[in-house]
Amino acid sequence: MATPTSTTTDTPVFSHLDESGQIRMVDVGNKAPTRRSAIAQARVRLGALAYRLLAAHENGKGEVLNTARVAGILAAKRCAELIPLCHSLPLSFAGIEFSLDDEHHAIDIRATCRTDYKTGVEMEALTACSVAALTIYDMCKAADKGIVIESVRLSDKSGGKSGEWHLDSSTASRGGRDH
Repeated sequence: MATPTSTTTDTPVFSHLDESGQIRMVDVGNKAPTRRSAIAQARVRLGALAYRLLAAHENGKGEVLNTARVAGILAAKRCAELIPLCHSLPLSFAGIEFSLDDEHHAIDIRATCRTDYKTGVEMEALTACSVAALTIYDMCKAADKGIVIESVRLSDKSGGKSGEWHLDSSTASRGGRDH
């Protein structure tokens, strides 16, 4: 099977497409394991009542943030079952942190994943963050159907061929994309 290549230029290519545009799982068989990490973040905005209930641990479904933490960690461990072309990889760490923003009735989520493997953990961190946010929504929706999950994005990664990457303020203001 043909694989996409960059000729003499450093033009980026989609790694999960071959030269004919067909999907494929990236072959990491010849890569050496290296230490890799990724951090993803998201924000969940709630209405005043739902936020007050969450912050006061009064939600009828139980302790929301601990449930969301467990859900996010489990999601990171199951990422390859959810995203079709992700590799199954051994996580050495998956963790979720929450910060409450009382002024904006928001919860900021930060998911960190680490491995010593042949491919990165960006998808695991993003999946952990997303599922933690969805769990908050699920547990708080009885008090507020208008909950908004926003700004799910990679903020940091390290390891592998591409090395270090950090979301900078100019990238963040553009929604995390190069234009």
